[in-house]
Amino acid sequence: MPKFAANLSMLFTELPFLERFDAASAAGFRAVEVLFPYECPARDIQAALRRNQLELVLINTPPPNYTGGARGFAAIPGGQARFQYDFKRALRYAEALGAGLLHIMAGAAEGAEARETFIENLTWATEFAPKQRLTIEPINSVDMPGYFLDDFDLAAEILDVVAAPNLAMQFDTYHAYRITGDVEACWNAHADRVGHIQIGGIPDRHEPMGGEFDYPTFFRGLDARGYGGFVSAEYRPKGQTGTGLSWFRPRSV
Repeated sequence: MPKFAANLSMLFTELPFLERFDAASAAGFRAVEVLFPYECPARDIQAALRRNQLELVLINTPPPNYTGGARGFAAIPGGQARFQYDFKRALRYAEALGAGLLHIMAGAAEGAEARETFIENLTWATEFAPKQRLTIEPINSVDMPGYFLDDFDLAAEILDVVAAPNLAMQFDTYHAYRITGDVEACWNAHADRVGHIQIGGIPDRHEPMGGEFDYPTFFRGLDARGYGGFVSAEYRPKGQTGTGLSWFRPRSV
């Protein structure tokens, strides 16, 4: 089985934030991700990770001023100075928490100038933080209208242009379904560029079982392919998180 992580921004939300680390560990997870952890002091998150022996897989950028604001701005023309300032802030947080991946959000933009801005900012970020692994994620335009990076082929083109060893694609099966209608074909086309996977039920983004996608076969395929990254559960539980974890089997090693 793949290495699974729990997205604590979406799972165990019936509990206060710091208690979700304990619940994830008790459920058998050995890794977690948090989309925007910035409103909680880093030392408190560090303590929650340590006491549960959890690995923090991923956080998102931008940091605190995201709340109620733009979903990133790495592709917004003219915002390069702002991007660099907030990337440095997010990077310090990632380093303090030992976050393996830092997801750079593109924001709402369109056109050739936005594409070039995104490439410029990604190139700068990969060079500024060569030891930090970074990701970009195609997000469907229904859930996030106007988001620049709403296409997997576009993401692949940008990755090829930037050509940085510390930048990879973040592959969310739910977004792949919404964008392309064919998760398996999308995965096969882009698997070589993927550094992180997120999963959710298709088509409803609940638990990853049943529905229109065969997750057990997908997981076996990841093992056969030798995928070494994490598969993070990023979905909206139908009820209490713990009652919907029958799809999940902790790794024995």
